[in-house]
Amino acid sequence: MINLQQDSEGFIRMRRHFPASAAVTITFTDGSRAEFSGRRLNGIYDDALAAYRARNHLDAKGFSRGPQKKVQAGIEFVPVTPGMAQE
Repeated sequence: MINLQQDSEGFIRMRRHFPASAAVTITFTDGSRAEFSGRRLNGIYDDALAAYRARNHLDAKGFSRGPQKKVQAGIEFVPVTPGMAQE
């Protein structure tokens, strides 16, 4: 079982996908806890990554097709809320 703690801004630290069969427990800032499957958290991570890439005008692989400048290719913090485990 993997245990994660939500920070005060509503994010968890997630640099990569978890195994789909893993059980992940998140403790939220309000003290409640929810258990997520690895597959569900991976979907949340993918959605957050897609939103990040869209905001920064990156293509699906994370490359900028505009003028050349340093752009962070990935994300490390994923927003979560207590009701997301059942979606």
